[in-house]
Amino acid sequence: MNIIVCIKQVPETTEVRINPETNTLMREGVKAIINPFDMYAIEEALRLKERFGGKISVVTMGPPQADQALREAISMGADEGYLVCDRAFAGSDTWATSYTLAGAIKKLGAFDLIICGKQASDGDTAQVGPGISTHLNIPQVTYVKKVEEATDKLMRLERMLEEGFEIIETPLPALLTVVKEINEPRIPSLKGLMRAKSAKITILTQKELDLDPQQIGLCGSPTQVVKIFTPAPRVGGQILKGEIPEMAKELVDLIKDEVN
Repeated sequence: MNIIVCIKQVPETTEVRINPETNTLMREGVKAIINPFDMYAIEEALRLKERFGGKISVVTMGPPQADQALREAISMGADEGYLVCDRAFAGSDTWATSYTLAGAIKKLGAFDLIICGKQASDGDTAQVGPGISTHLNIPQVTYVKKVEEATDKLMRLERMLEEGFEIIETPLPALLTVVKEINEPRIPSLKGLMRAKSAKITILTQKELDLDPQQIGLCGSPTQVVKIFTPAPRVGGQILKGEIPEMAKELVDLIKDEVN
């Protein structure tokens, strides 16, 4: 089973900074980690490989330093890493990002399964995984919490809902987004760490991918951040006292005054 795992290198939560001129994340000089949800995607790919054999290719889109995220995935047991990196991709929103990653996946060739974390901790949109499946025109199953059964043509999955779960069968190739309930990511072995240190990371630029320039980067992003600001602190509320009928009337009067 040939599996592709899409991951993202994100700033640690306490280190998020925004460029006031471009309204985009500032990554230079900021401590970065693999998006926590993507760690579960990597682990699930490793477990499927242990059951069925095959190859795991890890793909990320980002600046040159994002190769460290790929090396961490390789240290866990992934076979190869691909860094989608070009200044032309800078400023991509979720649409442009999914289009670019889909182009990179096409470049890799045939695959059976794509696995992503359910969302990224810096954006929380949960849109890139489904966007990739749309661009590739393959089935998607989101919020997967368990792989119940798998063959080379079909997967039976348990999908998490707000108040329970549902069982879904999907033909392959397909794309899954997984939640943290699916597994517990492993700690890399010493052998894995040594292999990752010398692993070759393949860089894919716009030249190699030859994507539509009108659909990548800021130019290809239909959504853009136009302003970032800190909300004003909330003013303390008013405590009403007295009997319930009197408090209810007073509350109605206060709402009316606020509306008017």
